[in-house]
Amino acid sequence: MLADVRRTEIVAIVARERVARVADLAELLGVSVVTVRRDIDALEDAGLVQKIHGGAKLPGGAGTHEPGFELKSTQGTQEKNAIAQAALQLVQDGMAIGLSAGTTTWALAKALSSRKNLTVVTNSVKIADVFQAAGSRASVILTGGERTPSDALVGPLSVAALRRLHVDWLLMGVHGMDAEAGFTTPNLAEAETNRALVASARRVAVVADNSKWGVVGLSTIASLSEVDVVVSDGGLQPDARQVLESSCGRVVLAA
Repeated sequence: MLADVRRTEIVAIVARERVARVADLAELLGVSVVTVRRDIDALEDAGLVQKIHGGAKLPGGAGTHEPGFELKSTQGTQEKNAIAQAALQLVQDGMAIGLSAGTTTWALAKALSSRKNLTVVTNSVKIADVFQAAGSRASVILTGGERTPSDALVGPLSVAALRRLHVDWLLMGVHGMDAEAGFTTPNLAEAETNRALVASARRVAVVADNSKWGVVGLSTIASLSEVDVVVSDGGLQPDARQVLESSCGRVVLAA
């Protein structure tokens, strides 16, 4: 594929999805990640895309764009499954845990469905369905609320329910991680609900692949220092890991 044709396709993908990962673009276009990075550099110089860590986005910010669950569930599946296996080690049988909505936490729910005597609090219908489909003996508490494109139940009903609950661990997916903005989401109502989840938990773990670093959504859920553990993948850059370790104290990188 000629460079001009490839770059036109990259611009079209970013325009459609608002955010595109280098790895996904390379696989889709049948070229190396090095080639895609060079293309993104050229497109950024031309003002057509904005380079972010691990990918590209529309110039001017994608902080309010919220990709749908079905799209996100097809992206970075290898990293998400590896993160799920690493995060699994935080949870012991008999615990009460919170699982926020998201595709990484959805992958984690599949891994957790064989655990015994868990109490699971979640604001995701899809996560609740995972435990039911697996015939899990976990007790699942599903909050009410209005459903977002990313399959989160949010709003006053969710927040009110969560204020009365207490969990040992919250395992939370996020839209973005940033040294200044902290952990963010593009959805204001989801940010409020996730803040209630954070307040309900004795300990908080964020599960997020490396492409989330440097991405800033519209609303902050929590600062880096409010989180106890970040579970990510081996693609997380050393500078990002250093920032997270200095603020959160512990970073777990999945193999």
